[in-house]
Amino acid sequence: MGRDELTERELRILEAVVQTYIETAEPAGSQRVARKFGLGVSPATIRSTMSELEERGYLFHPHTSAGRVPTDLGYRAFVDQLAPMPNVGYEERERLRQELMTAAGDAIEGVLRRAAQALGVLTQELGVAAAPVLDEVVLERLEVVPVASDRLLLVFNLRSGVVRTIFVQVRGAMPPEALQAVVQVLNERLGGLTLRQIRASLRERLRDTGTPAAGQELLDIFVAQGDGLFDLQQDDRDAVLLGSARLLADQPEFASNERMRDLLHLTEQRDLLREALERRRRQGLAVTIGVENDDPRLAGFTLVTASYRAGDLSGVIGVMGPTRMPYEKVIGLVLQTSRLVEGILQ
Repeated sequence: MGRDELTERELRILEAVVQTYIETAEPAGSQRVARKFGLGVSPATIRSTMSELEERGYLFHPHTSAGRVPTDLGYRAFVDQLAPMPNVGYEERERLRQELMTAAGDAIEGVLRRAAQALGVLTQELGVAAAPVLDEVVLERLEVVPVASDRLLLVFNLRSGVVRTIFVQVRGAMPPEALQAVVQVLNERLGGLTLRQIRASLRERLRDTGTPAAGQELLDIFVAQGDGLFDLQQDDRDAVLLGSARLLADQPEFASNERMRDLLHLTEQRDLLREALERRRRQGLAVTIGVENDDPRLAGFTLVTASYRAGDLSGVIGVMGPTRMPYEKVIGLVLQTSRLVEGILQ
């Protein structure tokens, strides 16, 4: 019998151990499993089967307890073969909808931040969200607004309702007609292209514009700084939006000050979280348990995420928490949140 080919009895006993440990955070013993789950076999048979599951890597036997706890492999078997279809109750679904609707009309980061916060509260895990990558989003219109004699505000109006702004320094005030001519050239030659396409072809597209000399300085700035001006991705802190890590403080896994400090330190490493979430952008629902995470710093955590897409925008929403989590509930809430986010962003 292969490693993943469990008998019906093994599956039922594994399920009982996982559910017991998720609910109590205490190792599951054969007597407790026999009393609670009515599996139709004796405690001795349950104990023997639990030993077999331990030998095959699905359960772990803490030295200080007679009971067993699931390993990462045990949780994986539970999620893949045993967890019921995710279902979100009406009250939780309505509460989630109301929370997210308060962010309707906000910038996309505001919607995602509220979604991460709401997910964290409902699951008691750490809500996480990845802001959309903008490289494939189309520039609809560029506006240039003078804010001082030597300073301009560039307003990038992107498809899907995204707006970004950048300040640019110039040597002196530009005549309004020259500024208008530059804006017209920029929109005629760059409008309708993705940001990636603009960066790749900017120098060629802004060649031979016939712009008055007074406006050429600004065009030269676009040519010289185009890679930076049209790279509108946020830094790691804005690209990864988090709920409150302190929601996890009541969970036994973080009872020690050291474990809680480790968790809080992890939330400061936005580059790590950004990389972990970016790999999930096109995966739909993804559940990564413990050592399945590529980075060893995440080996003690489960990430449950779902991708969202609205027009040109795509990203990831989900939760991070200890491997002991109510998977059915968490998966259902994450999927529901991704659908609500898509609806708000349409």
